[in-house]
Amino acid sequence: MVMTDAVPTRYWHRLDDGRVQCDVCPRHCRLADGQQGLCFVRARDGDGIVLTTYGRSSGFCIDPIEKKPLNHFLPGSATLSFGTAGCNLNCKFCQNWDISKSREIDTLADAAGPTALAQAARRHGCASVAFTYNDPVIFLEYAVDIAAACHAVGVRTVAVSAGYMCAEPRAEFYRHINAANIDLKAFTERFYRQVTNSQLGPVLETLEYLTRETSVWVEITNLVIPGENDSDQEFDQMTAWVADRLGPDVPMHFTAFHPDYRMLNKPRTPHTTLIRARQIAQSNGLRHVYVGNVQDVGRGSTYCHACGTRVIGRRGYQPISWRLDARGRCLSCGTVCAGVFADGPGDWGPRRQVVRLAEAPVTP
Repeated sequence: MVMTDAVPTRYWHRLDDGRVQCDVCPRHCRLADGQQGLCFVRARDGDGIVLTTYGRSSGFCIDPIEKKPLNHFLPGSATLSFGTAGCNLNCKFCQNWDISKSREIDTLADAAGPTALAQAARRHGCASVAFTYNDPVIFLEYAVDIAAACHAVGVRTVAVSAGYMCAEPRAEFYRHINAANIDLKAFTERFYRQVTNSQLGPVLETLEYLTRETSVWVEITNLVIPGENDSDQEFDQMTAWVADRLGPDVPMHFTAFHPDYRMLNKPRTPHTTLIRARQIAQSNGLRHVYVGNVQDVGRGSTYCHACGTRVIGRRGYQPISWRLDARGRCLSCGTVCAGVFADGPGDWGPRRQVVRLAEAPVTP
């Protein structure tokens, strides 16, 4: 099979039985000629594996950075968000399933090379480009080239990922990333195996790698699903692990589930469950814990862990008050708030703006 729009990849090796194994994620898809991996976008072509979606996107939108969610990385700024198609997990509750579960190339209705994308971000006043909607792990080569182009023009990069990745490609990918939100979907192997068709261990390894061995700013999201990952015991074990292994300054976002994709039989997450998760996390020493997908100004705002001052007030995705100096210190007591901050909040606001970047042809 000849794929004229595909680009070669690096992380694979040949097996004795003639198949080729993809080494990007722990799924280790073993492919005969012409076969696609579970992610749909990495495929066997001749004697190697190619990326079939280089330069193609399901669409580009300018979002507030808080929507990723990142509350401690350039608050109030705009980020140019995009994804491709496919995913290396099989989450039954996927809330971007029309993109991440798509196996149709027609989903990729927009196109942009790395330089054009970086220039568009700068032209529209975006402080960053976010790889989101589906997991950038599967379009690693495209993401790395975009990141290099962004950094060349002073634009930073953000990865929204499930963290399900092998060590060598993980190190290359995150050398090019400034901030990441890692989706820690649960804290049991049962959940990962039965609900996502993956494993918890590699995700924890990614989190430890990022916080211990890189300068990437990291925040964590846990989508709370009633009856699946919402017990007090699981909240306690998860947040105690985060505090002990990653540190008390890593922000955690407990977000509300809504029925979607193949999990339509579950109710929406009660606000009270998110509040309980936050309380347990704080009791385990985490300093910055948020609730999301609900209206809650008090629990969506950032507080100084030393004196309790509300240093960033938020309503939804928009900062509404600011009490940090240019070095990220609390104006009341001088304690540094962990994160990456500018002199003040950005002024993008809560709006979402669709951007068209189509160009043809796109080549690496």
